[in-house]
Amino acid sequence: MKKPTILRKRFIPYEIVDISGDELLYRDDDLLITKWYSIKPRSDFSSGVSYTFLNEGYKVRRFYSAQGIFLYWYCDIIDVEYDKENDKYILTDLLVDIKLMPDGALRVLDTDELAQALEQGLITVQQGCCALKKLDKILKMIYDGQFPPDICKKEEYWIK
Repeated sequence: MKKPTILRKRFIPYEIVDISGDELLYRDDDLLITKWYSIKPRSDFSSGVSYTFLNEGYKVRRFYSAQGIFLYWYCDIIDVEYDKENDKYILTDLLVDIKLMPDGALRVLDTDELAQALEQGLITVQQGCCALKKLDKILKMIYDGQFPPDICKKEEYWIK
């Protein structure tokens, strides 16, 4: 499987990080699945598996402790740019996130950052509206018991 370049772009704080070093587990036109370890040592998690839904504009991540225990689901709302000629993805974080605990507890995160980015012109109104529409879609999936997507539940991609 050919490995693409994958860049993670954030607005707050502004940064572009090359995450191409993550282990590529699966790739097709709609989905990237990668396994990764935290870039900087952390006490709250150690590793994870990311499911990037390229055409849907979100990334679902399984977070694990240093002992390999599943901690929670985390969903990033993103914009995806793909440069076919260079086989490069730019995954732009649209700031709003969802954290879903194994017991079903749910937190919507970083809406203040979305507001700040809009106020400061870091993102366009179109990007902000897109982020909110994707957030609404994912929340409806959660409330309807259809989250995470089935592919995320396949144990073959989990860290053991």
